[in-house]
Amino acid sequence: MKKNITDISLHEKDTGSSEVQIALLTGKIETLSKHMKQYKKDKHSSVGLLKAVNKRKKLLNYLKKNKIESYKNILTKLNLRK
Repeated sequence: MKKNITDISLHEKDTGSSEVQIALLTGKIETLSKHMKQYKKDKHSSVGLLKAVNKRKKLLNYLKKNKIESYKNILTKLNLRK
């Protein structure tokens, strides 16, 4: 996961750009998905998973509208489908 963030970040200390936020949310979503497969009745984690997915979707829509090259770059690096 660290490798993805260093590839995507705009500069060395970049933690707030949309691209890095999407990478961090992707890692969180993968972790929560694995957790939800094991603990199906954990409703609090399922709410957190939905919030993370929706936030990532909003950030991806923002990138698609404003920075199309960065959007395409993110989709290929993180293996997301759109």
